[in-house]
Amino acid sequence: QVQLVESGGGLVQSGGSLKLSCVASTRDFRIFTVTWYRRAPGKPRERVATITNGGEISYADSVKGRFTISRDNTLNTAYLQMNTLRSDDTGVYMCQLGGTYWGQGTQVTVSS
Repeated sequence: QVQLVESGGGLVQSGGSLKLSCVASTRDFRIFTVTWYRRAPGKPRERVATITNGGEISYADSVKGRFTISRDNTLNTAYLQMNTLRSDDTGVYMCQLGGTYWGQGTQVTVSS
């Protein structure tokens, strides 16, 4: 069973930055696509960003130009650099591996 552990969330003022990490317990990390999702209160889960095993990247329109997804296969870790944060970025951020495995999430709260 693959386990994913997210970290890096917290409370930040509007306009600030945070960098999230997602560490996977599998040595096959490099073959999987990684996707970051978020769930805001009262809203459905939203895909934020995806990076494939080949390094192809895509973003939700709402975060383009502000967020950057990356991965380090040597560390079995994916990252989400979030800049120019807004109050509507508040939510629980979760990483998904290979469309199958999920982490528990890390809370991001942006105060206005």
